[in-house]
Amino acid sequence: MTTTTTASASDEAGTVLGFDDIMGRVRRLLPQIRERVQEIEDLRRLPPDLVESLRECGLFRTAMPAEWGGPELTSMDQLELVEELAKADGSVAWCAMIGMDSGIYAGYLHPDVVRKVYPRLDMITAGLVLPVGQAHEVDGGVRVDGHWRFGSGCTHADWIVGGCLLFRDGRPVLGEHGGPTWKLILAAPSDLTIEDTWHTTGLAGTGSNDYSAHQLFVPAERVFSFDRPYRDSPMHRRSDSISRKMSGVPLGVARAAIDHVLELAESRVDYPSTPWTQSRRVRIAIGECEMRLAVARSAVYSSVETLWKRLAADETPTPQERATAALARYHAFRSCREITQILYDLVGGDSVYRHVTPLDRHLRDLTTACQHFCGQHRILELSGQLLLGEEPDVPLL
Repeated sequence: MTTTTTASASDEAGTVLGFDDIMGRVRRLLPQIRERVQEIEDLRRLPPDLVESLRECGLFRTAMPAEWGGPELTSMDQLELVEELAKADGSVAWCAMIGMDSGIYAGYLHPDVVRKVYPRLDMITAGLVLPVGQAHEVDGGVRVDGHWRFGSGCTHADWIVGGCLLFRDGRPVLGEHGGPTWKLILAAPSDLTIEDTWHTTGLAGTGSNDYSAHQLFVPAERVFSFDRPYRDSPMHRRSDSISRKMSGVPLGVARAAIDHVLELAESRVDYPSTPWTQSRRVRIAIGECEMRLAVARSAVYSSVETLWKRLAADETPTPQERATAALARYHAFRSCREITQILYDLVGGDSVYRHVTPLDRHLRDLTTACQHFCGQHRILELSGQLLLGEEPDVPLL
């Protein structure tokens, strides 16, 4: 089965978009996104016309291979695009970050299949890769049962993935290391049941609903594994490529929070008559937040660049390099939430009013974002495991 999408301005014959082209289009779209943040939050998903605007920016083709006319951007470039979007809205950036994975998934599909699945460069893939479903081998493919949560972008995706454990004759299939075999299935949204479950603290506009399958047949050509890429590129030599750009969301949201308070400080006065620009407490808070963000951002970009250079040279990243990248992501999620909390407290009572300041939304978005696997405390344990010479059982590290 194939899906089609509406033609986009970025899909004109002969058009090859690079990083500067896509970033330019994103920056021109930011004012419109900022005007619609409440609409996005109230809708609890991205409006269809905004999805098409993001598609026209070329965001969802960023990882598509150059031989197809795609940009095949580096992980650093993808990270920067996500960060820029997050300065306008965390939900939009999160959905873009997830949808940009289409080109990554394409590298794990057989070349005879991939162009049937992705007939256009600007197609969107969503879904949860962790293996919470079951895929039972049958003739020609698998029968899938599963219930997945956090399907960010599933309300507007062209394809949805689902992580599964593989079964044969009712028993788990064990891999070469003795553990269960992890597979991913690629399904059309119409083949899945999408449940309206996304009523949340933050990232409200991501439409990260639950979705499920019952005895769904998925042909073998749309069953793949992260340990068997068909493309040999820095994007596909390790399975962590889908997480390298995730830190762009908290980094961009924290940047927006600081910029808001800097603008607010130009006219705000503490009782009875101390301008914020002359307030010691305000200066200290802003200085601390800038320091924390600079450190977090530097760690993320430098660690991602180190991985990319290693992979581009067809070398295996060291355990130290892998752990550093994972810890930098974790630190960015946690530090950006702390930055926003500091600013929320600094502004005080006004922070609780959504119509007065965006800080309430920023803090809620980052509170929810920190519950993602990349921002959870388990990253500390898994990174320590790597540093102590053991391979974690989670291949996204």
